[in-house]
Amino acid sequence: MTETPEKVDYSSTLYLPQTDFPMRAGLPQKEPETVARWQKMGLYKQLRASAAGREKFVLHDGPPYANGNIHIGHALNKILKDVITRSFQMRGRDANYVPGWDCHGLPIEWKIEEKYREKGKNKDEVPVNEFRRECRDFAAEWIQIQTQEFKRLGIEGDFDNPYTTMNFHAEARIAGELLKIARSGQLYRGSKPIMWSVVERTALAEAEVEYQDYESDTIWVKFPVVEGGDDLKGNFIVIWTTTPWTIPGNRAIAFSSRYAYGLYEVTAAENAFGPQPGEKLVFAKRLADDCAAKAKVTLALLRDLDPSELDGVTCDHPLKGFGGGYDFKVPLLDGDHVTDDAGTGFVHTAPGHGREDFDAWMAEARNLEARGISSKIPFTVDDAGFYTADAPGFGPDRDGGAARVIDDKGKKGDANDAVIKALIAADRLFARGRLKHTYPHSWRSKKPVIFRNTPQWFVYMDKDLSDGTTLRTRALAAIDDTRFVPSAGQNRLRAMIESRPDWVLSRQRAWGVPIAIFADEKGEILVDEAVNARILEAFEQEGADAWFAEGAKERFLGGNHDADRWHQVMDILDVWFDSGSTHTFTLEDRPDLKWPADVYLEGSDQHRGWFHSSLLESCATRGRAPYDAVVTHGFTMDEKGEKMSKSKGNVVSPQDVMKESGADILRLWVMTTDYWEDQRLGKTIIQTNIDAYRKLRNTVRWMLGTLAHDTGEDVPHADLPELERLMLHRLFELDAQVREGYDAFDFKKIARALIDFSNVELSAFYFDVRKDALYCDAPSSLKRRAALSTIRRIFECLVTWLAPMLPFTMEEAWLSRKPEAVSVHLEQFPAVPAEWRNDALQAKWEKIRDVRSVVTGALEIERREKRIGASLEAAPVVHIADPELIAALEGEDFAEICITSAITVVAGDGPATAFRLADVAKVSVEPKLAEGRKCARSWRITTDIGSDPDYPDVSARDAAALRELGFRRAA
Repeated sequence: MTETPEKVDYSSTLYLPQTDFPMRAGLPQKEPETVARWQKMGLYKQLRASAAGREKFVLHDGPPYANGNIHIGHALNKILKDVITRSFQMRGRDANYVPGWDCHGLPIEWKIEEKYREKGKNKDEVPVNEFRRECRDFAAEWIQIQTQEFKRLGIEGDFDNPYTTMNFHAEARIAGELLKIARSGQLYRGSKPIMWSVVERTALAEAEVEYQDYESDTIWVKFPVVEGGDDLKGNFIVIWTTTPWTIPGNRAIAFSSRYAYGLYEVTAAENAFGPQPGEKLVFAKRLADDCAAKAKVTLALLRDLDPSELDGVTCDHPLKGFGGGYDFKVPLLDGDHVTDDAGTGFVHTAPGHGREDFDAWMAEARNLEARGISSKIPFTVDDAGFYTADAPGFGPDRDGGAARVIDDKGKKGDANDAVIKALIAADRLFARGRLKHTYPHSWRSKKPVIFRNTPQWFVYMDKDLSDGTTLRTRALAAIDDTRFVPSAGQNRLRAMIESRPDWVLSRQRAWGVPIAIFADEKGEILVDEAVNARILEAFEQEGADAWFAEGAKERFLGGNHDADRWHQVMDILDVWFDSGSTHTFTLEDRPDLKWPADVYLEGSDQHRGWFHSSLLESCATRGRAPYDAVVTHGFTMDEKGEKMSKSKGNVVSPQDVMKESGADILRLWVMTTDYWEDQRLGKTIIQTNIDAYRKLRNTVRWMLGTLAHDTGEDVPHADLPELERLMLHRLFELDAQVREGYDAFDFKKIARALIDFSNVELSAFYFDVRKDALYCDAPSSLKRRAALSTIRRIFECLVTWLAPMLPFTMEEAWLSRKPEAVSVHLEQFPAVPAEWRNDALQAKWEKIRDVRSVVTGALEIERREKRIGASLEAAPVVHIADPELIAALEGEDFAEICITSAITVVAGDGPATAFRLADVAKVSVEPKLAEGRKCARSWRITTDIGSDPDYPDVSARDAAALRELGFRRAA
């Protein structure tokens, strides 16, 4: 009777993974410790020192406003920037990231005014520089708060020396840029309709406006014809408008020569008021029936009107004589902006209240004057939304005072009602109604704005700049020379530049850089270099507050100019001019940066914001864009694709995600999403990223545990087994994908490739196949040594490639492997030798893995049916009818590859009952149980157990390993 060997514990003889790198990441606790470590060790300064002398790569930071905690949009934006700068830093460049903040303008001023209102204080009663000091203090406080929040995200940059637009040097440079533009003749004072916030008492740029649903009063108004064809005189042209309050500002009617018009007669009317039978009116033929329905009348077409008949037609104002005013002629003008999809085919033209109205009016100004019609544009509404004396009967002369368009709270005033009542009394109202539509609102106060004619300072878009260019042509040429990611951004910005009006620079505010010029009543600007030098020197030393200090006018004029003629302009520069000038005092003035920037990156709204203003400012002063590339990201929605809002309760804050899951989870979400488009984020998506992170972390953890047994030996490439050479080939391919992906700012492509490599090719294939050799082979085993050498290279590549994306986790992994190292972020991506490339080997192993997938599928069924436990209990028979597949398996230990104890490969189709996969032709598998006994050390089932008398319970391979290890069984 054979004696059963005594059971021995062989675990101490196995090279099992050993690591302190925990499976549970604990990111919310560990990450702040890492941030503190980076701060203490001066990682930023070490990065700069390590990159000294390298070619610079500069991503210029678009400045957020310093007026509140960061939100998910900030997190997305800063993470993207951090990944870009880290990736270039780790690829041989000096990628210095300098964060910046926008500190001027309404967002901050509005916050201080809110505090004043809560205390019952009036801003205008406070000395301006005292108010400005409070704004400065407020911004400084939020810069510190946001700095800590950005650092918590893992953002690395010069937070000890950021740029801020309220820095004295920055304010001097911003003012200096304005003076350059003034000196070159591009700055002028003009009167145009601009978007005006009554609530905030300031002009607004397009970028400061958002469009919300709004219900407007709509009216159809009859203008009596006084000059024109015989059958037109005494009849009416009918217009339609959604802004009744602009009727006092009407000076013309626009029509289109592209459309068919008709003269109609009212033949029946449902109401005793409004248009009555016998009245004759002109409409666009396509719209006449709709208009008749609105007024509840029946119209009969008397005759067609050729559009040429409308040229030279003149009407009276519908309110002629009201309040003793409106006694002027209203001409008809042919306008390209007229449409026939709504309204009457005629557009009420109030040049003081609309951009297109203004353009159409000014284009005809000379002709109008020749006809005896004044081209002067009235100022019918003041900064508080009240009618002025230019609106007789509605302004200060009205009983009860001036009517108002919008009140201080953004509510609709009484102007519409006053105008409508006056039109009814004059029998000039054809119809009225209400319309829900999108309407411009201030994105800060969330209240509707108005278009209002007001004197402002502008930069010409189309003035000849003496070199045959204009600001518009320079900007368009610069757009052509700029790389856009995604490419659609180029067309978007181009369309905006092609159609934009002159740039309005002035704001009627207190906090910001002033338009530091002197001008006379005619708008002529004082150009005196000595005056300018005094202004800039004062700003450099004292900040822009110097402009508002007592005696500033006399100080800067220096007694060399007529103080009665030259007026000190007290308007504030548009905050977009501030941010558009940041390239000057950041890129140009810092020796650690360069101009132009390699890239600007912001949200897609910045095509009309920072990208736009930076382009115009730089083209106006330097003739080109301050950037070589523009990268755009979308906005973050909730999981349903809806906009996040506190009222909906669907806001995801970065602070909450970091507290619950960690910044690297948030960063992984950014890296795996298509950030070029709008993204979605919520609990389910966060959990998906947690799961992906956990798998990735476990892959890294296994490598660390396995590499605990690594001696550092580099097995020569020629000596490596095929499987190891295959994995190095994959590193060669991935290296190109990673580098190309970082260059293309396509992070999703990189993340997907590396996650798939980690899960599918490493954990589920290579590591699984090699575990037996790694754990059980003898110390001298080439296979084991080659695997360790290869895993070391995989680890170094994978961890450094992922370091820009997951800086906390990869730092932890790197230091766990190399405790003597300073930081993974001081490393470079490993150089991948060209000799690692082996396309033929890749093609061969694709065939092997195809066959393996059929074996794996067959064994999965055996496990599910509980006919086997582990795959090592199997010894399947594999039938292959494809000679190429058989050839691919020649010389390979296919049992090891399939993680079975034995395997038999047979040429042929195999029985009908064999397992097959539809996508792998000519391969079938018959599951069989392995013969022999189970090795007490490796758990493989073999027939050579006990072949070595010193080790009767293990296989010959394991016995040889035990002998080499010097292991002796107890006597």
